[in-house]
Amino acid sequence: MSLEVKPGMFSIAEAKVSWKAPSLMAVFSVLVFVAFGILGRREPVEYTVTADDAAISLPSITALSSTVGIVLGIVMMLISALAFFRVISKRPVPLWWSMVFGFIAVVALLGWLAAGDRVPFAFLLANAIVLAIPIIFGGMAGVMSERVGVVNIAIEGQLLTGAFVAAVVGTLTGNLYAGLVAAMVASALVSTILAVFAVRYLVDQIIVGVVLNVLIIGVTNFLYSQWLTQDSAGANNPGTFPIVKIPFLSEIPILGPVVFENRLTVYLAFLCIPLLWFVLFRTRLGLRARAVGEYPMAADTMGVNVARTRFWWVTTGGALAGLGGAAFTIGNVGAFGQEMSNGQGFIALAVVILGRWHPFYMSAAALLFGFSIILRVWANQVSPGIPTDFIIMVPYLVTIIAVVGFVGRVRPPASVGKPYIKE
Repeated sequence: MSLEVKPGMFSIAEAKVSWKAPSLMAVFSVLVFVAFGILGRREPVEYTVTADDAAISLPSITALSSTVGIVLGIVMMLISALAFFRVISKRPVPLWWSMVFGFIAVVALLGWLAAGDRVPFAFLLANAIVLAIPIIFGGMAGVMSERVGVVNIAIEGQLLTGAFVAAVVGTLTGNLYAGLVAAMVASALVSTILAVFAVRYLVDQIIVGVVLNVLIIGVTNFLYSQWLTQDSAGANNPGTFPIVKIPFLSEIPILGPVVFENRLTVYLAFLCIPLLWFVLFRTRLGLRARAVGEYPMAADTMGVNVARTRFWWVTTGGALAGLGGAAFTIGNVGAFGQEMSNGQGFIALAVVILGRWHPFYMSAAALLFGFSIILRVWANQVSPGIPTDFIIMVPYLVTIIAVVGFVGRVRPPASVGKPYIKE
């Protein structure tokens, strides 16, 4: 007997009809209209959509910051009204509506912050993507693990392992590709430890993940202070992959320099996201994985080896997290820093939930955090009078509200975190 692929089998349920989404939209609409519009700063703001040195330049848009807040606040109110109408009609609010709504709110926020200055869209978006890459790879590791029923708390440690090994191996060998492969192997080995204890010995998955994180942080901190700081030139100076421009595509206005002018780690993420989606939802291999995460006993009855499936999916996810760790060092900074993952493994777990255990939605959620990092840097330059703590707080507050209000009813795979004992 074998599992047959049928549309919709073992998929995460869509959000039910709820008043939460339109209610939150209405609150934020009024907030933007009043705070950024009526009470906003009456200074001109310039939105530049292409870089100054772009091959094809598009004209910038200039308007009063308060006017931008009023206009976008009204647009957000219209979306809120449509959302209320859908709920009254017993239809759920589509997720892409929430994404468009959030984008409009961000544009209004940028206009308020940059009153008297300009908003460099291309710069912000390009940096947001680069900074989101480690979270995206960590999120893919989380999706792969939780889709087969294993909670991967150890993503933080896997990212840190990949960053450390990529920097050291890349420096010692003088070959960044060797560092990239070594990072994948090292992080996969960390995932193997998680898989063995969680799948073979049925140890609590949360405990194993926490222990691995603490262990890896301790080991990398020790090696960093006792080795890398003593010989940074010989052990922690790998450099970064060169920026590669894809001919013709990199000259497309706005998206060209942002998407098609990047380092190898970014292009690998662009490749892995649709590949993971295809494997999960369009192949028998993905169907079996989802069956194991939803109904392991039924999958076992149909001839699927539950333990083996969980083991290999968790291990492969760890290899992807290793790519995320390498994106920190040889894909961006050029050297390893102490605890440089800085909690982004836990953020990856959050975007897995926010993205409904779906590769594309998860990646979109990860961009929010990448944007929050570059926003903190940029906002300090254009609006030094605004408290930095406020700027840091806003994206995370929005994320918490999004999880509770927009995806709170979406359930995880039914057997996630539950060990399977074959009877």
